[in-house]
Amino acid sequence: MNYRPEPGINFTLPQEYLDYKETVVDFAHRELQDDVIARDQEGIFWREGWQKCADFGIQGLAAPAAFGGQQENVDVFRSVVAMEGLGYACPDTGLVLALNAQMWAVQSTIGLFGTEAQKAKYLPRLVNGEIMGCHALTEAESGSDVFTLTTTAKKVDGGYILNGGKRLVTLAPVADLAVVFASTAPDKGKWGITAFLVEADSEGYTASPNRKKMGLRTAPFGEITFENCFVPEENRIGKEGAGFSICNHSLEYDRCCILSGKLGTMQRQLEEAVKFARKRKQFGKPIGEFQSVSNRIADMRMRIEISRLLLYRLASLKLNGRPTMVESSMLKLYLSEAFVESSLDAIRIGGGNAYLTDFGTERDLRDAVGGVLYAGTSDIQRNIIAKFSGL
Repeated sequence: MNYRPEPGINFTLPQEYLDYKETVVDFAHRELQDDVIARDQEGIFWREGWQKCADFGIQGLAAPAAFGGQQENVDVFRSVVAMEGLGYACPDTGLVLALNAQMWAVQSTIGLFGTEAQKAKYLPRLVNGEIMGCHALTEAESGSDVFTLTTTAKKVDGGYILNGGKRLVTLAPVADLAVVFASTAPDKGKWGITAFLVEADSEGYTASPNRKKMGLRTAPFGEITFENCFVPEENRIGKEGAGFSICNHSLEYDRCCILSGKLGTMQRQLEEAVKFARKRKQFGKPIGEFQSVSNRIADMRMRIEISRLLLYRLASLKLNGRPTMVESSMLKLYLSEAFVESSLDAIRIGGGNAYLTDFGTERDLRDAVGGVLYAGTSDIQRNIIAKFSGL
């Protein structure tokens, strides 16, 4: 089944989608409940959990059935609903982020723009967990202005020689494959950027150890350096100079799906906050009866509902082949900032206990902060929205 609601009109989900979401929730409750607090403190990536997700079929949401995926064609709507369920039931926000980073920035790029040979070689192995992939775009001097990148790819017999470096790459320390953007014609600016599939065991490819960070500690982040790294011509994605268009297209999918798990986490936060506010008593009555607390609960609920409408509308637009640059920016901006605000409210409601590591609430806040940065900062999303509004 491939659900195609008319964009902006009907978001009543088929029962099949709701049933699958509950199946994902049950899977996560059953299989993805390890000691995430300890792993977060040590910054340890849960490879076993990744493989469990692959065996269940999570990575298969972002690949067609011909190459190991769940459905004949990738169903973005079904995928975001499933990831919402995963974020609700899996406490490891870093794992959910890492899954989305591979699925929508690597697998979707190969699936949409790769050759049949590239799809056959890499997609089944990415789906079944045999290999892991990362998306290497950001550089030391090209963050928000990503298309001023300086990594170069010089044409030689049989392929290209890459030189340069990437940073803040999700999964870089553990990835077996990288989608890399490099300039094949620096004089052409963004129209000289080309995309490549680079295997991590290539000579001249070096990945850094995992970088310590404020939040999302269970998702490995690091740098990749290319020093005279040869990439065969058959590993180029699309034509020379097509990297700009490929990247923009993949970022739309990325912004659509990468935060869908956070929507589920916000739902869990709300339910836990309501339960606590009904149970916890101060001054002889439940704290939920105090207006300052109940208002926070109301705000948390409103953020969820608005975020879900933005997410589902964007998913429906993608399924109907509509351009979604501004819609994906609005979702990315609102949902990422809503997750921060709801995490703060959860801590305020939970009080001192929520500030302690053992309760997990403070980890949600630390993990939420990264959302206003990755896949395009909030400032960049506002710039895009303003531009599409006529400025």
